[in-house]
Amino acid sequence: MNLAHNQYLASICALLMSSCAGMHHEGAHEWQEKPHHLSFLVARTIEDDETAPTLGLDYEFRKSEFLGLGAIIERAFDEIDTTTMLGVADLHITNQFIVQTGPGIEFYEGNGKFVYRTGMLYEFELDGYTVSPQVHFDWAAGENAVVLALAFGMGF
Repeated sequence: MNLAHNQYLASICALLMSSCAGMHHEGAHEWQEKPHHLSFLVARTIEDDETAPTLGLDYEFRKSEFLGLGAIIERAFDEIDTTTMLGVADLHITNQFIVQTGPGIEFYEGNGKFVYRTGMLYEFELDGYTVSPQVHFDWAAGENAVVLALAFGMGF
């Protein structure tokens, strides 16, 4: 993808986020009693014609019913061989449907480059634990990736 295409996609994401910011959703969520959430991520990173197993950790602090702020670290293995660190905003469209977006740095062979992530997840809750299928799109200079993941987490 070229730079103009990335800017176009980023503009669409910004428009979607601003449209969703005014949405309100009903329902009980434990975010006030347990504002912290930690997940272990098992994923597959797809970049061009390469795929790699990926592991990661995702931390979120819920600021409100709608907004959570967090940090992610992921490690893609094999041919992709990168470590990605991100600072993200989690936009809780509903109690279960979350849009995640934010900037970060991707490290490959000792070099770091800017990366931007936009993705979505659907979180199933059971007895204080969560399971969430996820899809994320990472844009970096000259290389773009899709991360398909399943996260296992808990609030505290």
